[in-house]
Amino acid sequence: MQIEFTKMHGIGNDFVVIDAINQDIALTGDQVRFIADRHFGVGCDQLLLVERPTLAGAEFRYRIYNADGGEVQQCGNGARCFARFVYDRGMTGSTSIAVETAAGMIYLELEDDGQVTVDMGVPSFDPGSLPFVPAEKDEDEAEYHQLVVNGEKYAIGAVSVGNPHAVLLVDSVDEAPVDTLGAAIESHERFPERVNVGFMEVMDRSLIRLRVFERGAGETLACGTGACAAVAVGIHNSLLDNTVKVELKGGYLTIRWPGNDNTLLMTGPAQTVYQGKITL
Repeated sequence: MQIEFTKMHGIGNDFVVIDAINQDIALTGDQVRFIADRHFGVGCDQLLLVERPTLAGAEFRYRIYNADGGEVQQCGNGARCFARFVYDRGMTGSTSIAVETAAGMIYLELEDDGQVTVDMGVPSFDPGSLPFVPAEKDEDEAEYHQLVVNGEKYAIGAVSVGNPHAVLLVDSVDEAPVDTLGAAIESHERFPERVNVGFMEVMDRSLIRLRVFERGAGETLACGTGACAAVAVGIHNSLLDNTVKVELKGGYLTIRWPGNDNTLLMTGPAQTVYQGKITL
């Protein structure tokens, strides 16, 4: 089977994007892992499929596979690349695109300056939405949860932005043990479906620095949902204003959230690297 693909990235978070509408595509986990492999395949953090929608009102269905072959609910940087992909290939003429995901509908807006804004929906601090098993003494939407990892206690913010995130405040993201602590929290027993782990350094009320250990992918240069989750936790705990610039290793995102039951908006770039074909 030979398939056409496009390599894209959103501030360094890189993707293989495949049109599964005009190609007959049915990928196995092994094939996803092969494509994602940076030595023997194309190489990517996630593989994205563009499919026909199954929900009324959606133009497309958006499916996301991590480099380990597992399918996940949401990817914010991928959503921006998805919008750029379908528009640039003439699959839609609209700059406002409704897209079906495993986490529900999302709405993508192509801006005049080439950036893309994603309506990420309303963040949820309900542990059951991640899912996360809170300690008995925790309230359902506690500001912070105590998590014991390798005998040490850590305070985390737990939030779902279409996929699950644990957010830790750190003094310096440069010195944070992202690989070791991120991996330990990702697979912690209180996160039965694993979790993405964000390490957030607050610079001021409108700027944070962030590193993210992504579930099924490890640390990436950027994580859009991770940026949304970190800002949501910061605003929820009165640490941040309603518009925040997020510095990641690959670049910057702007996150806006008025709080409460309002939707969260993420704005950033999406770029095409090259197009190619691969035989599986």
